[in-house]
Amino acid sequence: MTVTPPLNDIHQRLVALLTAEAADFRVMSHEAVGKCEAVSELRGTALGQGAKALVCKVKGNGLNQHVLAVLAADQQADLAILAQRIGGLRASLASPVEVEQLTGCVFGAIPPFSFHPALKLVADPLLFERFDEIAFNAGRLDRSMVLNSADYLRIARPELVEFRRIAP
Repeated sequence: MTVTPPLNDIHQRLVALLTAEAADFRVMSHEAVGKCEAVSELRGTALGQGAKALVCKVKGNGLNQHVLAVLAADQQADLAILAQRIGGLRASLASPVEVEQLTGCVFGAIPPFSFHPALKLVADPLLFERFDEIAFNAGRLDRSMVLNSADYLRIARPELVEFRRIAP
């Protein structure tokens, strides 16, 4: 008998999903910290392996779409490029209330997976080009996962969209 975790327990949903999909991953417990640099140090992973997940709103051109935009933690998002690539005119970060409603998580704990039908998943391809594994907070500030990059792409199936800020 398969037990389905509660919809609001994102950490347990991730563990169940990755286990069911035979993904190569590991879970780590650590101090609850919110900064990418600090958590990558606790994990023992490179900052560029971190999958930073931003909940954004893209509007314009008849579009009103929430997007979970994932990029390497050592990069910055260019929201104007994100909006353009999604087909909108402008993008902004969602409010904390919208973030919690769409992800079931607080800022800093959002994994790079969308479990909400109204939340489109996109990822910047650089995240998968430099490392064989990605690392991310797994629905909780005190839990992280390190996941094989190919398994992430196979299971999450994000739309690959370049939206990182390119230095002049």
